Amino acid sequence: MTNIMTEAKLFGCRQSMDLAKAVAEKYGASLGQVNFSTFSDGEFQPSFEESIRGRRIFIIGSTHPSSDNLMELLLMLDAAKRASARHITAVICLA
Repeated sequence: MTNIMTEAKLFGCRQSMDLAKAVAEKYGASLGQVNFSTFSDGEFQPSFEESIRGRRIFIIGSTHPSSDNLMELLLMLDAAKRASARHITAVICLA
């Protein structure tokens, strides 16, 4: 397997973007691009704007203060699984 396929990719949830940028800077990488589509009834759907097939990814998010943040993190995990990421790690900030 090539180095490109095993290199980790970092993504951040909307409410934790500052933390995700800081982690990516320390890691020496840029954040991956995620697009959030929001529907008229308030529902939203994340989609990765780059291929993550076979990649190791880290999703940085927070569950505080509302359940919407937890739902966003769970939807991102689901989208990553459906996009065939090799390893998915959720980094959860509780504060």
